[in-house]
Amino acid sequence: MILLADSGATKTDWCIANTSSGYTIIQTEGINPFHQPESHIRAIIENQLLSSLPCSTRDIQAIFFYGAGCIPSQKGSINNALQNNFPQATFSVESDLLGAARALCKHREGIACILGTGSNSCLYDGERIVRNISPLGYILGDEGSGAYLGKRFLGDCLKGLLPDRISNEMLDELQLTAADILEKVYRQPQANRFLAGIVPCIHKHKAIPEIHSFLTDCFSDFIRRNVLPYQASLPVSFTGSVAWFFQEEIKETLASLNLTTGIFVKNPIKELVDYHLRICR
Repeated sequence: MILLADSGATKTDWCIANTSSGYTIIQTEGINPFHQPESHIRAIIENQLLSSLPCSTRDIQAIFFYGAGCIPSQKGSINNALQNNFPQATFSVESDLLGAARALCKHREGIACILGTGSNSCLYDGERIVRNISPLGYILGDEGSGAYLGKRFLGDCLKGLLPDRISNEMLDELQLTAADILEKVYRQPQANRFLAGIVPCIHKHKAIPEIHSFLTDCFSDFIRRNVLPYQASLPVSFTGSVAWFFQEEIKETLASLNLTTGIFVKNPIKELVDYHLRICR
């Protein structure tokens, strides 16, 4: 039996799977070793995951963890937390970007992109990531992500770059004042999650011409800064909630830049299960 995890800033999807009886999906709080201490990661696994497992931890033979922030220097805290709770299992901790590439491209070449709370992209040769443009996080980068859309939208509202009737209506709907926004962004923790929380309101109003232009501008930022530099004539595929709910705007933007659209996957965990079970067979 294998356990897979696909973890972002907001949530972690865990999947217990084997070749004979299908799979079970469990959702916990997001795990990111770049932002969370090992004690917090252990608490998530012990308090949220283990209590929901449909089997004994002894039944888990291998663990494949794909997560945001899982760069080599930050893997240790997840390795320790997994080893502490699943001492009999072998485990692999890799970036969420490799997970996205394996889910979207399997063993084919392509450009794989994540647009969720954060964003990322890579050039994938069918086996490994051969180039990655650093996303740089929601302050310096993360173009096209939920945090970026929220940041740009609120900034445009407060700077008067959107018509007053639109910004006033949407800020009223969000129950936010300028003082609220500054407090949540600059003084409260996890501003990226707050900013990404603006996206459902943007999606609700995406048919408004000014919001549509805003969206294609944001996705153009992502493509120009994170896809075009690969200089590869390959399909561009996407995973993540933002990519899933704004497919039409992304396809329009790709077409305007003469790029080929690949596939969209809302959540890569099921594709990763298929990837790993095929290898295990």
